[in-house]
Amino acid sequence: MQLLTAEERRFARVIERLNYENPFLKERIAAEREALGDAFVETGAEWNRQALLATQHPNLIRLLELVESVLARLTRDWPQRKKPGAEDARLFEALALYKLFHNYCERFDESIRAVLDGPRPANRVAFFPQFRRDYEALFDRPGLPQEERIPPDHLFAAFFQIRRAFHNIHRSVIGSSLPITRLRGAIWQSIFTHDMRRYRNALYPVMGDFATLITGPSGTGKELVARAIGLSRYLAFDPSRGAFEENFAGSFHPLNLSALSPTLIESELFGHRRGAFTGAVENRTGWLEICPQSGTVFLDEIGDVDPSIQVKLLRVLQDRTFQRMGDTEPRRFSGKLIAATNRDLANEMNAGRFREDFYYRLCSDLVRTPSLHEQLADSPEELSALTRFVARRLIGDRPDAVAFADEARQWIEGNLGPGYPWPGNFRELEQCLRNLLIRKHYSPPDRGTAQSSHWIEQARRHTLTADQLLHGYCTDVYAAAGTLEETARRLGLDRRTVKSRLAPVGK
Repeated sequence: MQLLTAEERRFARVIERLNYENPFLKERIAAEREALGDAFVETGAEWNRQALLATQHPNLIRLLELVESVLARLTRDWPQRKKPGAEDARLFEALALYKLFHNYCERFDESIRAVLDGPRPANRVAFFPQFRRDYEALFDRPGLPQEERIPPDHLFAAFFQIRRAFHNIHRSVIGSSLPITRLRGAIWQSIFTHDMRRYRNALYPVMGDFATLITGPSGTGKELVARAIGLSRYLAFDPSRGAFEENFAGSFHPLNLSALSPTLIESELFGHRRGAFTGAVENRTGWLEICPQSGTVFLDEIGDVDPSIQVKLLRVLQDRTFQRMGDTEPRRFSGKLIAATNRDLANEMNAGRFREDFYYRLCSDLVRTPSLHEQLADSPEELSALTRFVARRLIGDRPDAVAFADEARQWIEGNLGPGYPWPGNFRELEQCLRNLLIRKHYSPPDRGTAQSSHWIEQARRHTLTADQLLHGYCTDVYAAAGTLEETARRLGLDRRTVKSRLAPVGK
């Protein structure tokens, strides 16, 4: 029996796609446009490129209204004796899932903010009984296949994870440029894979088996990306206790490997027995042992780690076991491993400093963080938003922060220019604003020929256009000189010509 009209079926098919679409990809907005047709509002339509989490965009409000309207009609006309067709039953479920999720977004958000912004325990919630009643009111219908129904506690946990992922991604990744939007989409896939339906049905309990490797230049927020992934993992919900299995706020364990000796790295990661080395006066439990199944251990600067430790970590990734230092008892790592590096691991492997077998175990999931130069080349207006973000971090959320951010942006544009490469990335931007706040001046470091290697290597391979060659050379001179005036003097050009040569060119 057919339940939906032709137009309702078309609409419901798009809603079904929206339920599983990566919210940060362009396909999400395209699906919203298809679902709403002439009612689609173009102003601010790309809410997924904004730096803040969108909740009340007119298109999202209108979509929910239409879903509720179709569901109200279906509920009223639901057949008591005839079984709906397989597609209509599936599309009804898609509409019901959309409604249930969006009706509880604010409650999930309140619970998440209470943990992120305050001391409230993260694993207890009070509204699951109401959620289950609404769930049953939607899905307890004659003719719907009960054996394929998603259990309410699992659905509740899945919805909670989705909202946590939104919050963690938006808190960790600032900006609205295309490279930043793509980064958010990549983080989403690291959490849910490219197929959210398969993730919800089968993959959610085993995602810890897949290591994530984050690469990118220094100062681009690799640890923040790792934190967003680690704090957004699936947490099972126990209806009898009214609580999730873990407190997500304490499930991320970072360790900077470059700051520790090999012995200390082993002790921190694997733990040790008393007497395992000089100074080991008592037994110690390592992070791999402490980490629960839903937790994450983050290894920063993995490219600097000693090969002897690479071998031990390889074993962890291969069979999930390890031993404490000075002990022979095998122990199991149940969580997820995320690693990050700014090194070129291909070169490190060629030089024999990084094991190939370890690399291929690490890179089942790869995320690359874009440089600040890439972000500003795509969206020059992003500088204004970023300077305001940094200014609020330095001064607080006060009117002076906005005024100082505008002053800083004007100084940067007038003295560093639009083509400044920001070799220190976001970390350098923060330092620049600190200098401007105190001294009203910032002098970029003289990075010599280290920053020149990329474009010089391309020039040697004869892969640059004349404009790209001039851009690379002018940018290098500018990075060393620090100001447009000094760069112009060194190049024998006027200031305006230098500024035009610093503008990004296509590759």
